[in-house]
Amino acid sequence: MSGTGNAVASDGTVTGGAVAADGTVTGGAAAGGAAVGEAERLRRWRLVLGGGEADGTGCTLTGRDAGMDTALGALYGGDGAGGGPRRAAGGERSAGLGGSAPSVARWLGDIRTYFPGPVVQVMQRDAIERLGLSALLLEPEMLEAVEPDVHLVGTLLSLSKAMPETTRETARAVVRKVVEQLEGKLAARTRATVSGALDRSARTSRPRHADIDWNRTVRANLKNYLPEYRTVVPERLIGYGRAARSVKKEVVLCIDQSGSMAASVVYASVFGAVLASMRSIATRLVVFDTAVVDLTDQLDDPVDVLFGTQLGGGTDINRALAYCQSKITRPADTVVVLISDLYEGGIRNEMLRRVAAMKAAGTEFVALLALSDEGAPAYDRDHAAALAALGAPAFACTPDLFPDVMAAALEKRPLPVP
Repeated sequence: MSGTGNAVASDGTVTGGAVAADGTVTGGAAAGGAAVGEAERLRRWRLVLGGGEADGTGCTLTGRDAGMDTALGALYGGDGAGGGPRRAAGGERSAGLGGSAPSVARWLGDIRTYFPGPVVQVMQRDAIERLGLSALLLEPEMLEAVEPDVHLVGTLLSLSKAMPETTRETARAVVRKVVEQLEGKLAARTRATVSGALDRSARTSRPRHADIDWNRTVRANLKNYLPEYRTVVPERLIGYGRAARSVKKEVVLCIDQSGSMAASVVYASVFGAVLASMRSIATRLVVFDTAVVDLTDQLDDPVDVLFGTQLGGGTDINRALAYCQSKITRPADTVVVLISDLYEGGIRNEMLRRVAAMKAAGTEFVALLALSDEGAPAYDRDHAAALAALGAPAFACTPDLFPDVMAAALEKRPLPVP
């Protein structure tokens, strides 16, 4: 037998998946080692199935496990410890958070008590999607109780136009907390990787000792290898150029702000702010749906960038690329990064002609189907294939890979397509 539904525990149970009869987990995360005792196996089954006469485990939960089960049952269909799944009049499973902000806030406090942060974030997303709690996020008390993460930020941005002033400052605080966490994680590596790429683009044959590129120097002097000494005589030194303070490259981030791209918008805004902080790169950030908005003047604060977006609506990639193309002044020194699932509502052939024209002028063009940790995205495969035929492969990119992608584009090397 197998079960789905209730799913999440802090010490070896599951989140969002199904459990097979032998105790293995599919579609979720498990901890605690491969081998578990019979009592622990029954406990996991009981938490997953949600109790009631039909669960067949005969396992009774007490103490902390009972509290966990109540929190899980409220979201995934049970009615608490010892109770079976509730059924609505039509036979559908119903959930138990109710419609009031205080009860939801208490539930949010409970799950933060029982479960670790990543599991809390999964349950929050499920509550918003399954129970339609988006409207309650417009109340400050609710926002103060949630665990901030990228997906919550996307939800808040989609609600921003309907957000009352009493909630707006609390929402900005939540978004800022997530942005600062992402900057702390991503900024240092991005600056180091991109700066290295810019330095390597200016080679010198008379480098200072500290600036010698030893890997390239050894390869260039292999013909001078002395077997008896097992060494290479470096007749020609190759070194990194000193980074100039003037602008060396231009980067244009062109971001699809349709509803499916919410997480990508968050990450791209953070990366845009990081790149804009580097003196040797002129960074432009453009968001689009059927209209195009240039948010470059807000790049000093990614929170302002995010609240300047309008998630949802249609998509006109051609119009967005036309705007970006009009802003390119140094094609051979420019990288255009299109972040979109490529579902084009505009003129397809014109979009492809613009990409071809930019590449013919020497502009590096990068097409990212997503910039997130959410796994393989849905995307328009025909448009992706057409871009690949133009020499611009389209692929999904994780935040960890993005600095390497940018470094390769700046150096005009093949992109590290996963």
